This record gives sequence, C-alpha cells and structure tokens, in this order.
Amino acid sequence: MFKSGVVAVVGRPNVGKSTLLNYLMKQKLTIISDKPQTTRNKITCILTTQEAQIIFLDTPGLHKPRTKLGEYMVKVSVGSLREVDIVLFLVEASHPPGRGDGYVVDLLKQAETRVFLVINKIDLVEPLELEGIIERYRELYDFSEVILVSAVNGTNVTLLQEKLVAHLPEGPKYYPEDMITEQPERFVVSELIREKILEQTRDEVPHSVAVEVDEMKERKGKNMIYIRANIFVERDSQKGIIVGNQGKMLKEIGMKARQDIQVLLGCKVFLELWVKVQKDWRNRSKFLKDFGYHDRE
Repeated sequence: MFKSGVVAVVGRPNVGKSTLLNYLMKQKLTIISDKPQTTRNKITCILTTQEAQIIFLDTPGLHKPRTKLGEYMVKVSVGSLREVDIVLFLVEASHPPGRGDGYVVDLLKQAETRVFLVINKIDLVEPLELEGIIERYRELYDFSEVILVSAVNGTNVTLLQEKLVAHLPEGPKYYPEDMITEQPERFVVSELIREKILEQTRDEVPHSVAVEVDEMKERKGKNMIYIRANIFVERDSQKGIIVGNQGKMLKEIGMKARQDIQVLLGCKVFLELWVKVQKDWRNRSKFLKDFGYHDRE
C-alpha cells in the first residue's frame, strides 16, 4: 500500500524548520540562517521513498508583521494549514511555550487537522528537562505525536519520517520520483544567493534584501551556466555594506553562492551579481509582486 500526502512545517521564526527539511531531503533546498524570518515564501519539498511520497511545505515563521512583506509571510503560513494532511508544529527545546506559541496553537485549533509536536534542538538541553517541556506543550493542545529531534545532528529525524508515513493516507505518487521541489531553478538560485548575504551581514541589512535572477542560460560547449542576478536593498548605506571595501564583500557572497549553486545544478556556474537600491520595497505592493511575494490564487 503506497501512501502520500502534504505536510506543513510551521512554527515561530528561527526554530529550525529549514534545517529539518534539508536533513530530510538530504540536500539543501531551503536556506538556513540564524536570523529570524529567513523563509519568505512557501517552499515545496518532495520526498519520495519506496513506500510513500511526502510533500513538505516549508512556511515562513509565524510572527507579528511590521511591513507588507511581513503580512504576506504570515498569510502564506496560515493559508498552508488549510491544505494539508499533517501539520508539524516545530518548537525549540530550550524555550518554554510563550505567547507566540499560544498564537500558533490557536491557529492549529482552527485548522482541524492532525498535528505533530516536534521539539527541536534537544542537544541544547539536559534530557531531564524535556519531560517538563513536553507537559507544558500538551497543556496547550492534544497532539497526535510528540517527537524529540535535533535537526542539526539528525537525531530522531528518521523516526519522525516513519511516524509521518504511518499517519499518511493511502494515495498515488503526485510527482515523478526524481522531482524534489516545485520551485523553479531560478527561485532556488536566488534563495541560495540570499542565504550568503544573510550569513555575511547583520542588523537591518538581511531583512532589507531581495534577490532576483535576471538571466540564466547555458553557455554552449562549455558545460557552464551563466547567471546574472540583482540584489535589491532599501538604502545606499546597505548597498555599500553588501558591496564592501573595493567590492570584497560582494565577491565573497558570489564565491560562496556559486559553490552551492554548482552543487544544485551539477555543472560549473559563472555568477554575476549587481546591487541596486529600491527604497522601502518591503512596503510597496508593486515591488513585492515583482520579487515574487504575492498571492498566486
């Protein structure tokens, strides 16, 4: 009996949703950063085994929005709860439930679907503390399963996958076996570039950055893909930070992004990056739409 279904991964910002999915997929499909609100779009990851096909939705962290971009991100996450078979509510072992978690739980109650509590980062706390943390979350909601994991180390991630398969309904393969995401290559490439910017910058810069792949084409006879991408920021000072002294920062971002993109595409990559200023783009509907942050219904 083959099983299939859709699983949404939700939680507050920076709890490790993308890290968990990349471990399950055994490759990088969603970007990782220690900065909150890294994921901005709903990203589909397709895991196919001999017994099941699990369609994961990596959603933006649920938070109180301060910009139109933030409002879009929360809307994406909430909308995902209405279209899935199972919800993974991911939390951190080192943080007891707070107001933000209560907000997420209230949304889960409205969704009327099976919910797993996945307590991540168990490597950061003493084992004896975990029982008390579990009980505090169980007071909030009657979870179908409670699973303790470390997405970084892979602890109990296989167990989580087995539990998901056990609860999924019987169904077909919705996607070909070799398909791992619905996202176009250009989208994944732009996200890998944005990840390197998040790694190299701080303060307000990471949240003010958007990346748009302007051109992506194969260079005939060279087994190489040429990519030109624009990095958008909101202020001239931010552009200066990303470009860096004598262009050193931009060169570092490009070098690190190119390495990941070559792994993704399986060939050599020539990556050309340009930095442009688009003032207050996070609050302007036109630019949100241009950069892919808009409703697709």
